Amino acid sequence: MKISLIDIDSTIPNLALKKCEKYHLDRGDTVDWNNELMAMMADKVYVSCVFTENKEKCREWEGRALIGGTGYDLRVKLPEEIEAVKPRINFGFTTRGCIRKCEFCFVPEKEGLVHSVGDIYDIWDGKSRELVLMDNNIMAMPSHFKMICGQLRKEKLKVDFNQGLDIRLLTDELAKELASIRHTSDIRFAWDNIKNEDQIIRGIELLKKHKCKRGMFYVIVGFDSTMEQDLYRFNKLKELGQRAYCMRFKTVKGDRNYSELSAWVNQPRFFESMSFERFKECREDRSLVKK
Repeated sequence: MKISLIDIDSTIPNLALKKCEKYHLDRGDTVDWNNELMAMMADKVYVSCVFTENKEKCREWEGRALIGGTGYDLRVKLPEEIEAVKPRINFGFTTRGCIRKCEFCFVPEKEGLVHSVGDIYDIWDGKSRELVLMDNNIMAMPSHFKMICGQLRKEKLKVDFNQGLDIRLLTDELAKELASIRHTSDIRFAWDNIKNEDQIIRGIELLKKHKCKRGMFYVIVGFDSTMEQDLYRFNKLKELGQRAYCMRFKTVKGDRNYSELSAWVNQPRFFESMSFERFKECREDRSLVKK
C-alpha cells in the first residue's frame, strides 16, 4: 500500500503520524510525508491538525483522508492497532490526562484523568542521551514519577518535561527526585492563577532546598486576570530567581500592552536585567538599551 501523511501545522514531531508511519512501515507499506501530489495517488491518507486556527486547511482533505488532531476534532481517535504502536523517537508520553480542569485546556476533555501509558523504554531509542517527555501532569502520579526518574538515572539520560510540571504537587520527596536527575534545560512549571502564590513560593523553596535547577514558569495572561496581576506574577518570579514565559490568551493577542509584556518576559536578557517600566522606556528610545 501507498500511505501519505500530512502534518498541517506541527513544529515538533507529530506523535500520531509517527505511529501511523511505523505501523505501515512494519507491514511493508511505503510511506510519504507532506507531499500533496503523492497523496492524490495514495491508498490511504492520514491528516493531523494541532491548532484550531488551522482547521480550515483540513477541509480539502475531508472525505478522502482520516483527519484528526486537537485542532480538528477531539473525538477522532486513531484505530486501536495504530494507537498501540510505540515509535521510539525519544519523544512521547508516559502518562496521559490530568487531574486539573483548567478552563483554557483541552487535555481533561480529550484524555480524561491522568493514567499511565508506558515508561521511557517505550520512547527511548537506546542511543540518544536526551528525552523529551510530553506528559501533562506526571507528578499527579507520584509513584509513576519516581519510577520514571529511576529509569532516567539508571540510563544516565537528560530529560525535558516539555509540558511543565505541576509545582503545586511538589513534595520534599519529589523535589529530591527532580534534583537527582539530569535536565536539558531549566525545569518547566506553570503559574496560571494568582491565587496559587503560596503554593508557587513553597514549591520554589523546595527546589532551592534540594539545589534543583531553577524553574522556567509558563504564565498565561489575559485569561482571568488583570494586567496588574499578570505583572505581579512576573515580578514575583523574577524576585525569586526564576525564569518565565508569557503566554498570551487569544483575547489579548492584539493588545499592545500585552505585546510589550510578552516581549519583555520572553527575552531573558531583558527580563533579568531591567524592570518592565525600563523596558518600555527603552522601546520608546532604543538608544537607551545600550545604557
